[in-house]
Amino acid sequence: MSSQISQQYAYRAQKTLGLVGGSPDYIPIQGFEAPDVPARTYVYSADGRFFAYALPNVVRIYQAEGAQLLQELPLANIVEIGFSPRGTYLSTWERPVKKDDGTQHKNHRIFSASTGNELISFTQKSQTDFDVQYTFSESHAIRLVNSEIQVYRPAEWEKGVVDKLKVEGASMVRLSPGLNPSVAVFVGEKKGAPASIKIHPLISLSSPPTCQKNFYKADRATIKWNTLGTQVLLLTHTEVDNSNKSYYGETGLYLLSAAGNFDCRVVLDKEGPIHDFAWSPGSKEFGVVYGLVDLHSPKQPGDEGKERLFSLQFSSSEFPRWDERRGLGTVLSISSRLSKWVDEATPPYMPAKTTLFDQRVRTLHDFGSAPHNFIAFNPQGRLIALAGFGNLAGKMDVFDRKTLTKVTTIDAPNTSHCEWSPCGRFLLTATLSPRLRVDNGIKIWHCTGSLQHVQAIEELYQASWRPTPIDSAPPFGQGLPQAPAPAESVKEQVEKPQAVKAAGAYRPPGARGLATPAIFKREDEGGVSRVPTPGGGGVQRGYNRSPGSVPGAPGYGQNGKKVVPGAAQQQGQGQGQGQGGQGGQQGEGKKRKGKGKKELDALQVNGGTQSPRRNGKGGGGSAVQSGAATPVVVEEEKVPVTPATPATPGVDGALDALAKKMRNLNKKLKAIDELKEKARRGERLEATQLKKMEGEEEIKKELASLGWAP
Repeated sequence: MSSQISQQYAYRAQKTLGLVGGSPDYIPIQGFEAPDVPARTYVYSADGRFFAYALPNVVRIYQAEGAQLLQELPLANIVEIGFSPRGTYLSTWERPVKKDDGTQHKNHRIFSASTGNELISFTQKSQTDFDVQYTFSESHAIRLVNSEIQVYRPAEWEKGVVDKLKVEGASMVRLSPGLNPSVAVFVGEKKGAPASIKIHPLISLSSPPTCQKNFYKADRATIKWNTLGTQVLLLTHTEVDNSNKSYYGETGLYLLSAAGNFDCRVVLDKEGPIHDFAWSPGSKEFGVVYGLVDLHSPKQPGDEGKERLFSLQFSSSEFPRWDERRGLGTVLSISSRLSKWVDEATPPYMPAKTTLFDQRVRTLHDFGSAPHNFIAFNPQGRLIALAGFGNLAGKMDVFDRKTLTKVTTIDAPNTSHCEWSPCGRFLLTATLSPRLRVDNGIKIWHCTGSLQHVQAIEELYQASWRPTPIDSAPPFGQGLPQAPAPAESVKEQVEKPQAVKAAGAYRPPGARGLATPAIFKREDEGGVSRVPTPGGGGVQRGYNRSPGSVPGAPGYGQNGKKVVPGAAQQQGQGQGQGQGGQGGQQGEGKKRKGKGKKELDALQVNGGTQSPRRNGKGGGGSAVQSGAATPVVVEEEKVPVTPATPATPGVDGALDALAKKMRNLNKKLKAIDELKEKARRGERLEATQLKKMEGEEEIKKELASLGWAP
């Protein structure tokens, strides 16, 4: 079978709802009529046979293949819907309301998908995890009600609860897949009592748990079973970090076996939060994305609240994008007294680290550090996608699990949702509202990196693949499949390039067109390692806020004085202020009228190299400690400064028109050389940048006509 297996995906926007066929054509499914009113939600059944969506006054069920209408349920105000694993039952949820007669509003109802008859109803206040959990065979279903686990038999809903288990303080339950299902129950930490997780076999729920573990620092949790239902991963969260290292609390990861023969904490070699984790479809290994840059050197007095504020402004996945090129950040809505501390800090959560573990928590492979916060295995377990979404740049790396080598890097900025296709050969990325209300749409990529399909959709809310049994997809061979030809939508986008806003960090005008100093780069980009200074009081940075001290920055080597590149220096500039002090000394005198004449006289004697002391500290480039000996200033021989470009007489040293024109043309050539370098590195250029590169020959001809020789 060809790798061009047809897939289907669905999308829901403010004004439309659609079903689209897969590779290679990506055309709408014939026979499906979009509703004339906005849909509130849609869902596929787990086996991919059915598709249903909810309108304000009706719920419709379709056969996914061919889009044939099967059932139409006259239900109003439905907000959520869901199918059982085999598509036998359809669950609906609406917002609870108070009834006039005082009876409870049973807002969670279960219907037969084939007949449309209502089978049972419950009162369910929470919209999160509203539906009952079914076993794979649909022989049993469970739900958590007031710390009590209730068990039903879907074939006999009318009999009600057939088994139950009371677990005091239980806040979450997860039913495992597989032939021998188990129930994992989580109890959060409360009033000094430790948190715990217990695993009970479903067939004997009231018997003692087969596995149990207690731990602290766990207010809530995320539970993920492997595909076989033999092991479970538990990610714990705390609301508050008592060590004051993170505004978002602490995280921990634990692995437990349903049989009770193994349980342990997953020890990670980098401190920091756990961004994401996922099981491999083979159930024998899992990947974890975790870690932060070590910023927590010994605190200084008054620093107690700074780390919490900093983490609030620069979370890895929710807050404004970090200036990765310069290492500096601009934060709005912060107090002015802490803005300087935030500006000079380093982002604490990126780059993260990704590690692959086996089922006994032994390290299988270290993918290294990179700006990632998302991990996903394809359904066959052959490929692994590592990406950085949220406020990260949207770079997505695809690795071959067989060789543990990188296959490709995909640039998918502003992605809100990412999902592997059931055949494991394509990735769907979508930009959704309200996360972003512009540039909404769907892109489909081949696993080798090529863009296959683009669909722009205004105000897109939801997008997903149609589930397909893994047996229906062809297996992977020794090598990866070749990418099919892109769809017409991609060709149209290439033929009509749109101007793309320049991505990346803001750079002030004086720093544009210059190479980024290594001190401002991240460690994974070849930058200087930011590690705490042994015995010091902070992180070793090797730079200060003065632009004159940064290699490669404008004015480097000018003692912090502002110098306009290319402009002629005035007489006496760069020689101190000892030649009468008409500029700086008179200004100093005006600012410090109360200081007296003696200090100004001392300035003239010392050649203008020291400013009057303020609060025990000297002004200018260096501070003189109170009580320290005054250094002896030795004047060096003044060397006259020759202007770089001959000045036209009578114009006060300004450049003549010819020299200015040659300088501007040289700047354009330099900018074109930088664009060529970006193109050689494979970076995407805008249409205006490509047009600028085309004018290189004309600029060189104009320079030659002006008498310029390279």
